[in-house]
Amino acid sequence: MIDHMTLTVRDFARSKAFFERALAPLGCRVLMEFGGMCGFGDEKPFFWMKAGDPPTTPQHIAFTARRRSDVDDFHAEALAAGGRDNGAPGLRLDYHPSYYAAFVLDPEGHNIEAVNHREPAPARAKATRAARGARKARPAARSRKAAGTRARRR
Repeated sequence: MIDHMTLTVRDFARSKAFFERALAPLGCRVLMEFGGMCGFGDEKPFFWMKAGDPPTTPQHIAFTARRRSDVDDFHAEALAAGGRDNGAPGLRLDYHPSYYAAFVLDPEGHNIEAVNHREPAPARAKATRAARGARKARPAARSRKAAGTRARRR
């Protein structure tokens, strides 16, 4: 598991402004900043950037989104902040049936992704109801036997 990572960027102010806007829908904000360096996170900084040359070779970085709508918002905000589209929000069935993601290229050329791995809420609720129904559907003889056992215990 990764605790934190750092990107070195040429244009710190531009990259910071981009990530402040793009990561806001994912619940990330600047939590620490000092000396040409800042750390983004939700509870603790885990994504750092610093000014420097040479910059980090372009990377692919994926951020977890709580909801699919957060992926959509990330994509819209990242484009509005100067990112370039590298994959509109949508399902990526090649990865798995619930892989919902969007991709943008940041000002330094990094492929930044927001991804949600969960089924949408109605599909999760339907799957949960189906699982409960399967547990309740027992053979009649077994159910009668269990009922008789419960009756004798009283």
